[in-house]
Amino acid sequence: MTENPTGSHRSSPALTRARSLPAWSLLAAGVLAGGLLGGTYGLVRTPTYTATSYVVAVPTDRSDSATALGFAQAYGRVAPQLAVLGDAQVWAGVPVTTLESSVQTATSPDAPMVAITATSSRPDLAADMANAVSRALTRHANDSRADTHVELRQFARATRPAGPSSASAAVTGLVGASAGGLLGGLVLLVRPRRAAGEQLRPPSVPSPATAADVHGQL
Repeated sequence: MTENPTGSHRSSPALTRARSLPAWSLLAAGVLAGGLLGGTYGLVRTPTYTATSYVVAVPTDRSDSATALGFAQAYGRVAPQLAVLGDAQVWAGVPVTTLESSVQTATSPDAPMVAITATSSRPDLAADMANAVSRALTRHANDSRADTHVELRQFARATRPAGPSSASAAVTGLVGASAGGLLGGLVLLVRPRRAAGEQLRPPSVPSPATAADVHGQL
């Protein structure tokens, strides 16, 4: 009885197809899939709008610019607190929890200024929230200016943003295409390769010997 020694070394059809795919096809598939997913995400995602209001700390006659700079840093940390947001919610028309998640503050180490930034899916609401927080912060700061000798004034009101601050569908599509190309390259690196001694064609199986040949060998 003749055994087939090559049966155990025969590759599966899926493995054979994976090995036979050209390298560029994996990269192209990754770029195309990533670009489609990223562009779709940019189209269906709700746009985000950002508005920023600025307040500045001004020293009185009994203070100096260094003191105003220090209080500006302190006011930047106080602005997101409940004492300020509790008053701001009245003018913004939103709950305190919305202000806590949507408003951020930033200060500068060189200028006695506080930037109050609000984000929302509505451009008018983003401006209203930034202005409401800056108004409430100014009110709280000026209530104690007799002790701090620093006055907080509004430097620039937040205006309604003309366009969304979130990435457009084109940008998300490019990001998705880049990520897809990277994943395609990784798949290409781990793709099973053809062994050096592996034959391109499966070896032929010898035909059964005829009865005459067997009789002659006996």
